[in-house]
Amino acid sequence: MKITKSSMSPFLCFSFFFVLQFPLISFSKTTLAGARFPSSLITPEKVSASAQNKLYRTKYFTQILDHFNFYPKSYQTFQQRYLISDTFWGGAKNNAPIFVYTGNEGNIEWFAQNVGFLYETAPHFKALVVFIEHRFYGKSIPYGGKKSVAYSNATTLGHLSSTQALADYASLITDLKKNLSATDSPVVVFGGSYGGMLAAWFRLKYPHVTIGALASSAPLLNFENITSPYSFRNIVTQDFKSVSENCYKVIKGSWDQIENTANQPGGLELLRKSFKLCKNSVEYLEDWLSTAYAYTAMTDYPTPSNFLSPLPAFPVKKVKEKKIIKIYFIFYIFSS
Repeated sequence: MKITKSSMSPFLCFSFFFVLQFPLISFSKTTLAGARFPSSLITPEKVSASAQNKLYRTKYFTQILDHFNFYPKSYQTFQQRYLISDTFWGGAKNNAPIFVYTGNEGNIEWFAQNVGFLYETAPHFKALVVFIEHRFYGKSIPYGGKKSVAYSNATTLGHLSSTQALADYASLITDLKKNLSATDSPVVVFGGSYGGMLAAWFRLKYPHVTIGALASSAPLLNFENITSPYSFRNIVTQDFKSVSENCYKVIKGSWDQIENTANQPGGLELLRKSFKLCKNSVEYLEDWLSTAYAYTAMTDYPTPSNFLSPLPAFPVKKVKEKKIIKIYFIFYIFSS
């Protein structure tokens, strides 16, 4: 679902010039309903800077492939990465807490660099901070760390599931507490988006491991026949509309204008040149624009961020101010 369309003059051709640094990747509209976190968006320089600043230490845990079956292959292992910071920890002797981030579908360093809440609250609670990477992502790849094998078929991908991931977290946390002689230190799990769903489910499934969970922007009920498939897009729409009714109307009307332009002789080529696209495709263009709008709304933070793409503080407001998206209306009369 795009931001709802409305009719506009068929003679109005417009082009958006993005100074947003979003990569030109085609996302299907169904994919956007559950936003993905492509690892190619991670900036290597930021990963390197975090390591140099010793924000955390990188460690690995030997994890089993299958927690729920007893086939010989179930006992295969892989190295699961986790990041740990004891800068503020009060220590095991004081039963100081352990804050654990339940990793999302992506490189865990990416999330460690963008979840400042744990680092902000850790000093107050004298907490140990741990970020655990989700299996099949980042450097936590089963089957010898070879993605070509791990992602090759339904059998190998059958070990990529939320239930297996939750069991991973339970095993790692339990082992970590034992090694730190911190069996009495309470654990609180944190997560956002899919990671937030994992945090909430972890509290329900493993209440003996964690005393609480903080789930941020977690679509816990976003399943078929429970939540409207348009709920995510409706929230994105409302985000822009709450900032500027005019901005909302411009975006709303743009979808018809794009398709009307594309249906005119030479229209696809005009759109391709205006948007600097790689191919003449309306769906390609609309998916790209939808992704930009969704990512802008998702990272509408009060401070500058570099999560999904480099953005200033309150990026949706910047859209309204035309500092990120400049919208030029160009009247072009097509021959009938």
